[in-house]
Amino acid sequence: MLIAGFPAGAWGTNCYLVAPAAGEECVIIDPGHQAAQGVEEAVAKHRLKPVAVVLTHGHIDHLASVVPVCGAHDVPAWIHPSDRFMMSDPEKALGRSIGMPLLGELTVGEPDDVKELADGVELNLAGLEFSVAHAPGHTKGSVTFRMPEQADIPSVFFSGDLLFAGSIGRTDLPGGDHAEMLESLARVCLPLDDSTVVLSGHGPQTSIGRERATNPYLREVAAGLGGGTHEPAPRRGM
Repeated sequence: MLIAGFPAGAWGTNCYLVAPAAGEECVIIDPGHQAAQGVEEAVAKHRLKPVAVVLTHGHIDHLASVVPVCGAHDVPAWIHPSDRFMMSDPEKALGRSIGMPLLGELTVGEPDDVKELADGVELNLAGLEFSVAHAPGHTKGSVTFRMPEQADIPSVFFSGDLLFAGSIGRTDLPGGDHAEMLESLARVCLPLDDSTVVLSGHGPQTSIGRERATNPYLREVAAGLGGGTHEPAPRRGM
């Protein structure tokens, strides 16, 4: 399996291209701010053919390049219906203006083909399997994508802004909810095997085992504290 990832744009959002191998079809995950050039470079380097864009949530730092990327390759974008409005109205999702100079660089709107995600759906794209889990807390429509273990390759978990190395996504923007975030962590992350590789929306690669042992939020929900003892400080990205 091939996973090519790179941080893009002003928020350093991780964009991933996933394929069975070089020279084959691929899925693009979270083409955010200024990600289009990086996508094209990875496509050319690995001789890939994109067949879909899938989005962990609707914040502009994760989907700012969805229109040009989908348009360039004539592919659909998949997003949870609760976050779909953010494609056309990104500022509403932030509760503030992101700034006219930055907004002027973005192509706001929906691509020609938008498909909606739902909890528990199994996506079969580019010869790959992605299990979708609805994981609200960061936004109402946040989802994660998990690929099953294959032979000697561990399961891979694209966590979006649900789980980071050592932290979690912020919950202080419109649609965020700290209690929902803790519930999503307990329901979606805790059942995963320790060997599961975590590729998040921001920051470095980690594993469920490492986060179970060291992440204060995951340890909190594992201990059954439920309501939480503190609100997370603002994180990277949005």
